[in-house]
Order: sequence, then structure tokens, then C-alpha cells
Amino acid sequence: MTISERGKTWGLRGALALPERAQRLLAGRPVVRDGQTLATDTQLMLRLQRLAREPGAETLPIPDGRRAILRHSAMTAGRQPVGGVGALTVAGRPARLYVPSPVVEQAQQPSRHHALLVFFHGGGFMYGDLDSHDATCRFLAERAGVQVLAIDYRLGPEEPFPAAYDDALAAYRWVVDHADELGADPARIAVGGDSAGGNLAAGVAIEAARSGLPLAFQLLVYPATDAVRDTESAAMFAEGFYLTTAFMDLANANYVGAADPRDPRVSPAYADLPAGLAPAYVATAGFDPLRDEGEAYARKLADAGVEVELRRFPDQIHGFFNVVGVGRTSRAAIAEIAVKLRAGVASRG
Repeated sequence: MTISERGKTWGLRGALALPERAQRLLAGRPVVRDGQTLATDTQLMLRLQRLAREPGAETLPIPDGRRAILRHSAMTAGRQPVGGVGALTVAGRPARLYVPSPVVEQAQQPSRHHALLVFFHGGGFMYGDLDSHDATCRFLAERAGVQVLAIDYRLGPEEPFPAAYDDALAAYRWVVDHADELGADPARIAVGGDSAGGNLAAGVAIEAARSGLPLAFQLLVYPATDAVRDTESAAMFAEGFYLTTAFMDLANANYVGAADPRDPRVSPAYADLPAGLAPAYVATAGFDPLRDEGEAYARKLADAGVEVELRRFPDQIHGFFNVVGVGRTSRAAIAEIAVKLRAGVASRG
């Protein structure tokens, strides 16, 4: 991290540590859209980004955009303690296993098996990696008391569709086959992710049900479920709230390419849902272009008889899942999601 980047990080953290009243003075008049008021700390963060002339990743060449995403993540990550972190290879792909403190303390009991979340990061299928979501995975593991296995899948444009989908499915099958080595209880394995990762998690859950693979729970955080993206929220929040139309168009161009955007492996919204789908928790953000498609997918699951809980965080933006080290409202939202993960993989016996 350069001196300039350190300065921006310290400035952001300092501003977001201020009392809400002081933040409101710096952020300006409340932003209200669709009957929702943007969180003051989030509004201030967006304003500081504009003042710092921090470019959106989608405005840069792909390699520079990837570095920008990592920089943004590092600025909002903070220090997130966790019991242990280990590197491994899953179905030929790099992966990182996060073990919460209680599980580390029980390491001398080899017969004990624990819940495990297979996690796929967001980033529009073209950005993001194990480092971009490291802080969030640490926080989730420790707060939920659940092992988190993050998968580094292939990205476009170098590896377009169906590379990411194939990697996600291969990784999940590998986890099921190697559950004992991971100390995982096969009856308490979950799949999850945010944005593009939520898309992959939804796709894995569908295939798991079709194939009879064990799956206890799906955690879908503002999932991208419909690449057609003809929704009111996509138009309403097209600019100014971190995720932009330009970003989504670039993601489609680099990952979907010439494929049919209605292919169920691209857009779970068009899938024929099989019987036996795992229960789901779907989290959306009020000021997110993907809000409506995520909520429509939750309704689709419910209509198919799936046990599903939909939770909109009305004052948040797309990307709040990475803002775990700064910002009171985003951290509180992630803490709530961790509670739902813990409950979703709780022992039934």
C-alpha cells in the first residue's frame, strides 16, 4: 500500500469512526430513493470516494480494475481475527480455509466434525479473489462459528462462461468427497457467496438438488440472478451507488459473452427448480441495482416450496458485504448475516 493509499485509508476510517451527527454534516443532505434513506456512513463513504477521485474498477483496463478492487477491499477490511487460516487446493483451484476459534480449540478431538460454508466471492466474474474477500470470510467464520472455505475460481475475459460455473460445481463436489479431511459434517455443508458469487452458489445449490448431493443451506448475498437485468432497481440505482450499469455491462461482455443470458447456468432466475433445494437466506441492499432480481429469485424459491428468508437491508449499497472493518451499519448487517449462517447450519440432531 502506497503512502497515498494509506492516507486515504486512515482518512476513511477516521471519518467513519465519527459520531453519526458529525458524519451527517460531512455527508450532506440525506439521500432518499424509493422510500429508503441511505445510511449516513455509507453516504459519507461514497462522497469521500468521489472527493478522492477514486476511479471505478470498470473505468480501468482489467488488470488495473482488479488492483482497484483489491485496494477498495483493503481500505474497508480492518483487522478481523479468526482462529486459523490455511491454504489448500480444491478441485485444482486455490482455496483458503478459515477456521473459527472454537473449532481450533477442539482440534484435539479428531472425531468432531463441524459445519462448513463453501464460499464464492463476488466481482462480476472478472474481479475479486481470495484476498478481496479475506476480511469478510474471517468475520463470517468467527462470528458464525462455521468453517469457511473460499474458492478462487477462473475469471473472464480470460476464462469466460461456463468456466466459473464449472469451477464452482467441481469445488462443491470435491468438498463433499473430502468432507472428512476438512473436518466437515456432510449434513452441515452450506454454499454461499455475494453478487457473482451468490449467482454461483445458487447454481451449485440447484445442481446439488438434482444430483442428490448433500446441502444444508444456501447463503445468497445480493445475488446476481438475471443477466437480462430489466428491473426497476437496475434503472433507479444505475449510477452513484458503487455498482453501475457500466460495471454490469462489462461483466456481461467479459463473462457471458456470446452465451444466452437466459441460460440457467448464467441466470438462475430462468432455471427449472428441482425438488429438494436447500433452505436459503437471501440478503439484498436497498440501493443496489441487483436488488429486484435478488428478491425476485427469493420469491421464485418460495413459490417452488423452498424454505427461504428474504432480508432487505434498505439503507445499504451493493458491496456492503466487504465493508466489515469500517462503517457501523454495514458491519451490523454482516453480523446479522453471520447469525443466519450459524442458524442455517445448526446441528439438527
